[in-house]
Amino acid sequence: TGKMFSLNVNNKTYQLDVELDTPLLWVIREALQMNGTKFGCGIAQCGACTVLLDGVATRSCVLPVSVALRKNITTIEGLANGEDLHPVQQAWVEEQVPQCGYCQSGQILATVSLLSVNPNPNDQEIDQSITNICRCGTYARVRKAVHLAAAFLAKDPL
Repeated sequence: TGKMFSLNVNNKTYQLDVELDTPLLWVIREALQMNGTKFGCGIAQCGACTVLLDGVATRSCVLPVSVALRKNITTIEGLANGEDLHPVQQAWVEEQVPQCGYCQSGQILATVSLLSVNPNPNDQEIDQSITNICRCGTYARVRKAVHLAAAFLAKDPL
């Protein structure tokens, strides 16, 4: 095995012993047993593996865990505050975005990242920023939910 190191995930510090070149996705899913982050393509194209690294949407399937050391990692499990959904999650529920749901944790985290730098994106900016692939084709609902989440955050910023 590798050497012991600590990783900050969802505001909690974990002591881990895995190889430093292990993709962050597999550390999250297997070592930490947080299965909301999904494996899709394995080449950072589909976005199912998206997590936030210091608030920036990052595809974790090709990112060595060594890059994430001393950074704050947020997975879908860390987005809600107890029973209180994050405004983006609430918008997803209200707009009934998911069909199969597999891509949704990545879509939601990508949206959180987008809205942190662009609080009121137009459809073109959403399409350019949220490049996660949805095989069910729920892109129109994703756009509606991004706009609704932006409205929620404008009324009640985090």
